[in-house]
Amino acid sequence: MSQLLTNYYEAASVILFGIGFMNLLLQRNLIKKFIGLNILFLAAKGYVAGRTAPILTNGIIDADYYINPIPAGLVLTGIVVSVSVTAFSLALVLRLYKHYGSLDMDEILRMMREEEGE
Repeated sequence: MSQLLTNYYEAASVILFGIGFMNLLLQRNLIKKFIGLNILFLAAKGYVAGRTAPILTNGIIDADYYINPIPAGLVLTGIVVSVSVTAFSLALVLRLYKHYGSLDMDEILRMMREEEGE
């Protein structure tokens, strides 16, 4: 239990991943599915306790003294990609809603099959 309390960032990311994944699997509404996808993309880790930002003021102390800036850059890149994918996905959902008049995935698939059968 003490390990869970000291690594609460990891526990929070696992919980967010679980919420996003279950929302993605269980929801039928397309907008709720994309909210789950955004929660899924949010679960990331880039902080290491006891280290400092790699800003040199008194010269290089030791490599173990600094936080690696690459994960933070990758997280920011992931956020930008996530926002772009969300905007594109919501545009597609809007087109689907205008064409089929519903956001329910099962109903849209049923209507698509009916159109193909005609």
